[in-house]
Amino acid sequence: MSTPADHGHSEACCNVPPIVASGYEKKGTYETLGGINTYATGPNDASKGIIYVHDIFGYKDQTLQGADILSVTDHQQKYKVLIPDFFDGKPAPLEIFPPDNQDKKDRLMSFLGSNPPGVTAEKLPAYVKAASETFPTIKTWGVVGFCWGGKVVSLITASAENPFAAGAECHPAMVDPKDAPGIKVPLAMLASKDEPADGVAAFEKSLTVPHHVETFSDQVHGWMAARADLTDERVKSEYVRGYKTVVAFFGKHL
Repeated sequence: MSTPADHGHSEACCNVPPIVASGYEKKGTYETLGGINTYATGPNDASKGIIYVHDIFGYKDQTLQGADILSVTDHQQKYKVLIPDFFDGKPAPLEIFPPDNQDKKDRLMSFLGSNPPGVTAEKLPAYVKAASETFPTIKTWGVVGFCWGGKVVSLITASAENPFAAGAECHPAMVDPKDAPGIKVPLAMLASKDEPADGVAAFEKSLTVPHHVETFSDQVHGWMAARADLTDERVKSEYVRGYKTVVAFFGKHL
């Protein structure tokens, strides 16, 4: 059974910084880690880190703002948050989503075929090793994935090479209940109205680790990442609540 957003969570979650609807000025910098261009935000002496696996649209203002939120919202525990660009500067064009005609479907499938989540999941252990060498004060890592990145989280946290202590998936793509039994660490899943409800329910039922599963029933797939319309007050409110829920989950489990 899904739980309310605040049920069982740490008291650590505090105030989210003011949300900017457009023209966001990022707080972090770009650097190369493990040979991958990376957006890095949060204090360099943090003791915990979060790898943020973006959606197929890559670096968008809503995504960078989300990473900045994760880094500073918990006043008791600041995080170093890293967004590796696994698409090497070639994300999917935003106009192909939603894939509501054949051309968009074909372009989406072509992109996904060139960027399978499993290949990205296999890159994460080496990437975390490189990040740990750059930021040696970080002793514990979490991972959060959005849309396509949610599938990456399912795969890596079920892997024998998993380097993460906790994971979170936000409006995840390709939800497969068969992935759930293998997941080895606490996991949060925040679904939108567009994910299949029966699939989300079956996924939760199959989890054997501490978890928080919740559906944001009036939000679209992508509301916490590139497709977030932050000029809409309801979307902005749920964007904030989603990130606070992730921070609270990591506050308890990371």
